[in-house]
Amino acid sequence: MKILFSPSETKTIGGIQQITDKSTYLFPDLYDKHEEVLKTYQSFIENASDEKSSKLFGLKKEKDINLFKLVNIFKDPTLKAIQRYTGVAYDYLLYHDMNENEQKFIDKNMIIFSNLFGPILAGYPVPNYKLKQGEKLEQFAIEKFYKEHFSANLDLLLEDQFTIDLRAGFYLKFYAPKTDHITMKFLKEGKVVSHWAKAYRGSIAKDLAHYQPENEKDFQQIPFKNLEIKEIIKRKNSNEYIFNIL
Repeated sequence: MKILFSPSETKTIGGIQQITDKSTYLFPDLYDKHEEVLKTYQSFIENASDEKSSKLFGLKKEKDINLFKLVNIFKDPTLKAIQRYTGVAYDYLLYHDMNENEQKFIDKNMIIFSNLFGPILAGYPVPNYKLKQGEKLEQFAIEKFYKEHFSANLDLLLEDQFTIDLRAGFYLKFYAPKTDHITMKFLKEGKVVSHWAKAYRGSIAKDLAHYQPENEKDFQQIPFKNLEIKEIIKRKNSNEYIFNIL
């Protein structure tokens, strides 16, 4: 199976010194396209004014802006993406508490849609960097670039996979699945929750790593904590599970 997941703008600092290459990338044949984005980003942060950098990073303080202007996206220490990204969803996923089998499952089967790196496996090493969601590199729209060049490969990858899309809606700009998949919505007292939806997506991903369902029937048997299925809305190529928060 495959889990589609959102990144986070907040990140863990530090890492180990290593240089990534196409052999560890999700789509080695598209590494040059991926590298094109990174080179464009690196050139931008090295030459942009403080005003443009502030906008790109979503930061106001000069010392914070200057810190991320010194990033070298190709040479800085890295961590696995699943360890680099933090925030609500990752707090509830609790990767560091998983056993070895569960961690390996996440590393190889979760695809995180990074605002800079595009679709990457959770185990792919990334440095600490800053990029506000939806920001462009001058006229270069990163999400449109990845959608144009990576969608066909993602379609092939997911064609025969049981797929669960736990991403926020923004990431449909990177990729909209064409094959059958599951999406989710969470209700509290009849109202859709937004911020805490991140927590439940993380918690569900944790359970997926533990139970590792192979199909939708298996998925329906998972005893998700504090959640019950209210209804399943069937769409063209997806089943949207509406959960009540207990």
